[in-house]
Amino acid sequence: MKKYLAAFMALAMAATALTGCGGGDSAGGDDSNKTYKVAYIARAQSDSFAAWLANEMVAAADKYDDIELKVFDGQADDAKENAAIENAIANGYDAIIVQPNNGEAQRPYVEKIVQAGLVAITTNSRIEGIEGASSVDADPYNQAQVNAELALTQVPENAKVVVLKGPSGNFHADQRRIAWQEVFFDQRPDVQIVGEDFANWNKDEAMALMEDWTTAHGKIDAVISMNDNMAAGALEVVKGNPTYKDMLVYGVDGTAEACLLIQDGSMTSTCLQSAIDLAALNLDTVHKLLTGEETQIDTDIEEVLITADNVDEYVEMYKKNGQITE
Repeated sequence: MKKYLAAFMALAMAATALTGCGGGDSAGGDDSNKTYKVAYIARAQSDSFAAWLANEMVAAADKYDDIELKVFDGQADDAKENAAIENAIANGYDAIIVQPNNGEAQRPYVEKIVQAGLVAITTNSRIEGIEGASSVDADPYNQAQVNAELALTQVPENAKVVVLKGPSGNFHADQRRIAWQEVFFDQRPDVQIVGEDFANWNKDEAMALMEDWTTAHGKIDAVISMNDNMAAGALEVVKGNPTYKDMLVYGVDGTAEACLLIQDGSMTSTCLQSAIDLAALNLDTVHKLLTGEETQIDTDIEEVLITADNVDEYVEMYKKNGQITE
């Protein structure tokens, strides 16, 4: 039976917000009865991983009786994301969690959160070096490394490959590309990069680039993508074309879509960046900071390589949480 991805991206959050756990503010007095207002500034709901993470943040917040979480959509636009941060500061949130679109563009606005005396957390990806801010993330170098090590044994000699990059200046995008260079390309000088460009985590942008590359270069042996969404876009362009039936495709995030593509043999591997784990760790972190249990936290989730050998267990995981339906 054909599998379909559940419509988990339908969040409808432009300039509005999703409420994760109700309750409202308590009127002063004993902090044990306080409801903490937490704003989560999501990068962009058009990005499948960002949408998944936003959903999981809401679900994780629902487990805390003293946290009210609202999610705001940055729409992959630095100006809109920065405005959302400023609005959250002005509107009396106790903590603001920021998923940067471009870390350096958001840096001064996260610094404003700290200056306002609020709890500041950066996540997916962290912005390093902000005194007074905490972070919850994954190690993007390691995420790419596990894929690159696999590719060393799989990519054929003298292969033609293309590289899909995330946004310039994004910590995850940059670190994943560095890992691919050091672990794979430096060890495989026979491999020719025939196309490399920024697709900014976006499926449509990846499709446009892949269309150009297939027209210009014909057969491509491997697609090296810094995330699953762009990898899926590249695959959409060559779907059903026998010229590309053996093309290798590598990604990061371990999204439901990527797992189905690995299961049906279209995609080679991905590294799980569990939005479930990331959201749970974010809420645990913000709660500890708000209640004074900790004053500074910088922590990472683990990375797991997903291939045809173990993909079935992750497909089952997504079936159980409703992101894949039959």
